[in-house]
This record gives sequence, C-alpha cells and structure tokens, in this order.
Amino acid sequence: MHKDKFVFSQLIVFLDSDKFNYIVRKHDGDKYVKHFTCWNQLLSLMFGQLSNRESLRDLIVALDAHHSKCYHLGIGRNVSRSSLVRVNQDRDYRIFKEYAYYLINEARQKRATEIFKLGGNINAFDSTTIDLCLAVFWWAKFRKKKGGIKVHTLYDVETQIPAFIHITEAAVHDSKTMKKSLMNLVLTTSLTGLITILRCCIRFIRLTHSLLSGQRKTCNTNPSNGNADSPRMYFQM
Repeated sequence: MHKDKFVFSQLIVFLDSDKFNYIVRKHDGDKYVKHFTCWNQLLSLMFGQLSNRESLRDLIVALDAHHSKCYHLGIGRNVSRSSLVRVNQDRDYRIFKEYAYYLINEARQKRATEIFKLGGNINAFDSTTIDLCLAVFWWAKFRKKKGGIKVHTLYDVETQIPAFIHITEAAVHDSKTMKKSLMNLVLTTSLTGLITILRCCIRFIRLTHSLLSGQRKTCNTNPSNGNADSPRMYFQM
C-alpha cells in the first residue's frame, strides 16, 4: 500500500505560504471566509492546470473522483462548481497576480546562470492569441464571429521564464504593449544592463541606417532576371 506523499503535495511544499498569506491579508481575501480559503482556491486551480483539465466542470469532476484525497493534497474540503465559480468572480485578482510575480522572480533568481555575461538580462518579446467562445466570453469580441484575448509576454532568455505578462484584447497590436514591457524592463534591470541594451540598440540602428541609406559604395540593387517590373531585388556586397 502506497503511504508516501502525493506528487502534488510534494510540489506545493516549494510554495511560500507565508508570503501568500501576507498578500491575502493585504487585500482582505479571506475576510468572513470559513472553509474555502484563497489558499484552497489556488491549489484547486493549480491541480486543474497540472492535470490538464479543460473547464471548471471538468476540474470539479476530477476533484469529486478524489474527494477522499483532497485533504491530503492540501486542497481541503471538497468544493462545488458553483462555489468555485463564485470565488473566481468575487475575490480580488491582485492576490494571485502579486503572488505569481513573486514566484516568477524567485524562479528567475534560481535559474540564472550568467551564460551571456552582459551585465543584464536578455529578453525576448512575443505574443499569442487565445481563442474564446463568444457565447460565453461575450466581452472578448475579436471579429464578427470570433472571440479571443492576446497574451503579451516579455521572456527572459537566460532563465527561460516569463519576466512580464500583459493580457489585452485580441485586436491589440504588439507595439501597443511594448511601452509597458519596456517600462517593466527598466524597473527590473540594473543600470549596467540598460547601458548594454542601449549600446546594442544604437549599433543595430546604425547598421540598419547604413544598409538602407546606401552609404556603402559596394551595395548595388538590380531587378532580378532583368525584369524591371519584378519586386524581387538582390544585394551585392
């Protein structure tokens, strides 16, 4: 008979519950709560994410199937779908947002290896669109018959962990959120790192300007295949 801790229980040991409780008290998250606390809510949603549940209904079905193990998993008393929906709607989202950024910062520090040795972080910016059903998420209208949101992510290349995440409407272009991402980069990067980034940007701008302005005498452009109407061009360096 298996008597060791469940894998999920071993994972949540690494979570700083004291920090989470501090954030909960800061936002009065557990005020007047008797049973299903913010911590129980966090673990329930984590269980659904790690077990690849596709909806809240699917999550509740999975928890009901293991209702005798919920206490040992740290989730506590079994919860109904209506209760989980209610707390997801009513509780302050900033509790989980602040804790998520705290965990991201902790993970980045543990993953840092200084493989680039540039005096700062190397970041990549990307976004992905998540399709949503308009019948349910009516507020996420993207096109006439399509709904969705866009997740903009500033990605730390060295630690392979997101440094900044911003969620917008699906129609918002990446350039619109670059300002917030760059501001976050300024707030979290050392002065030496910023100087390195600025130097790289200046070198890139100068190189681009040199190529596009035709300053290099050895750079010639000619229509391909002798066809003057062809838009394809080639460069001879």
